[in-house]
Amino acid sequence: MSDSDSINSEPNTTSPTSPSPPSVSPSASQNLLSTEEKRYNDLEGWLSKLSVGTPLAESEVKHLCEKARETLMNESNVQPVSAPVTICGNIHGQWHDLIELYRIGGSVPDTNYLFMGNYVDQGYYSVETVTMLVCLKVRYPDRVFILRGNHESRQITQVYGFYDECFRKYGSVTVWKLFTDLFDYLPLTALVQNQVFCLHGGLSPYINTLDHVRQLDRVQEVPHEGPMCDLLWSDPDERSGWGICRPGLTFGQDITEKFNYKNGLNLVSRAHQLVMDGYNWS
Repeated sequence: MSDSDSINSEPNTTSPTSPSPPSVSPSASQNLLSTEEKRYNDLEGWLSKLSVGTPLAESEVKHLCEKARETLMNESNVQPVSAPVTICGNIHGQWHDLIELYRIGGSVPDTNYLFMGNYVDQGYYSVETVTMLVCLKVRYPDRVFILRGNHESRQITQVYGFYDECFRKYGSVTVWKLFTDLFDYLPLTALVQNQVFCLHGGLSPYINTLDHVRQLDRVQEVPHEGPMCDLLWSDPDERSGWGICRPGLTFGQDITEKFNYKNGLNLVSRAHQLVMDGYNWS
């Protein structure tokens, strides 16, 4: 309601039979504000616990995952991201490395971040790591972006540690199920300034344009083959063309150049593989 609507010094000329304008009762407005304040108070409280390495309670994780699902459902398979943004690869349960990354790169929301998957497994603190990233995503949805990696999967996490860690820390697999159900909603790729295509794995012979990615149904377990599998599993190779490397494929520099040209891209940024210097240009 504008000032001119709320404060009127003119005489009331409205007919007695005219309908009254709609109004919001003070109690309803106050309840709405209280709900929003509680939402942010919850998130700030959770982030405070997570910043010192304290896992959330199971009930808190459930509440967080419900909020996160609502946020992620509104994002695209090719999520637009504005620059400047710091792009990060695998974290793999290394909570201390995540905290160090924030120390060096800057804390949220002062620095924008795009994480390209693999938040869980292998490290000892997958629970704390993925919970913190999801919490930051919900608290700062336009500042933090989290993509799906090949380890954000029910099958893989039962082999590489996240499943066992959840059972060890919570005494049940409920938290594992809450997160793996949430992983189905993570975007598959991101597009920074319409120029840098970001994803966990690599390219696919089934995908020639970004619109092909946008058309995929991502709300499912990662398939063993096909375009969604390739986006999360494929690797670049020194050889030209496509190669067999199940799950996923290998793709040469010629494939990347053709894909970039067709989609007006300057660069493909990916994670998935270990590089000793932390990053690699090729």
